[in-house]
Amino acid sequence: MASEQPGFWARVQRASVERLHIRLESLLVLVALSAAMALLSPFFLSLSNFLNILLATSTIGVLAIAATFVIGSGGLDLSLGSVMGLAGVAGAFVAVNLGWPSVFALIACILAGGLAGYINGQLVTRAFVPAFIVTLGMLGLARGLALVISQGRAIYGLPSAIVYIGQGRPFGIPMPVIILVLTAIVAHCVLAYTRFGRHTLALGDSEGAARAAGIRVEHHRRIIYTLSGALAGLAGLLFTARVNAGDPTAGINYELTAITAAIIGGTNLFGGRASILGTMIGALIMGVLQNGLTLLAVQSYYQQMAIGAVLMQWTGAQGTLAVLGGLALFNVVLAWSLRWLLVRDRGVHLQPG
Repeated sequence: MASEQPGFWARVQRASVERLHIRLESLLVLVALSAAMALLSPFFLSLSNFLNILLATSTIGVLAIAATFVIGSGGLDLSLGSVMGLAGVAGAFVAVNLGWPSVFALIACILAGGLAGYINGQLVTRAFVPAFIVTLGMLGLARGLALVISQGRAIYGLPSAIVYIGQGRPFGIPMPVIILVLTAIVAHCVLAYTRFGRHTLALGDSEGAARAAGIRVEHHRRIIYTLSGALAGLAGLLFTARVNAGDPTAGINYELTAITAAIIGGTNLFGGRASILGTMIGALIMGVLQNGLTLLAVQSYYQQMAIGAVLMQWTGAQGTLAVLGGLALFNVVLAWSLRWLLVRDRGVHLQPG
């Protein structure tokens, strides 16, 4: 076992170096996709649209950071979207129904998410239930609890202090974007420069070797899932503050987009390699894709198909730069074709943009 130790730590150190860099493939796809969208829509390069992309990416970006930690450690969290919805409802319930000060509502969002993540971690590490099953169950449990708390209706009338978190624009920059950037910086420093980050990637590289190296595997994994839930709670706070309502249906399918962003950014689906900076680029790719499809008048359910197609293509083409660079153009052509078909069916004639 001692002979395996140098190889194990060598792999961990190599992963530590890789997580500091942005994948060239991801950056090229972001540039190519942005260029293609700019050619297809005259509104894409406007400043207001750029801020809209960043604002729309803020919630997904926070969820993607959570997914990066979990997937990098060799785990999986399918409950992110539902926990986000539960946290938003919990915060709105505390602020509106109970009438407590706004600070307690903010705490309620983070605590609700963190508690859900802690339960996930306990079941994974103590009951030895696979993470896929545990988080899939939490997906339904959190969504149902959100509906019960809100009685199936959105909770409106949030205090102005909470609304400012989602709609405020200090220096002209949306507040959720500022929170996303600060969260990403802290998460990057934790993953790249701390023992916690090294241990997280060590779990994903080889749990057995990590245990032999003296890492408290179960304890560390519980912390990771709790952190993931707390970040989902933060995402729920941003979403609730942005729409000025605690919506029990918020976050449906958001976990798909968050996981896709993390994988596109360079996080290994089987653990051992992760990059917060790469995840942010992946989130921007998803944001640009969704924004561009919206500008091209592609309906939301077709957008979900496009996101799923991107994930399948990226997973199958990892490491092939030429193929990766062509993913963006392929999906843009697909989106334009869908738009043309939809417009043709409606009998509307498009003017060239």
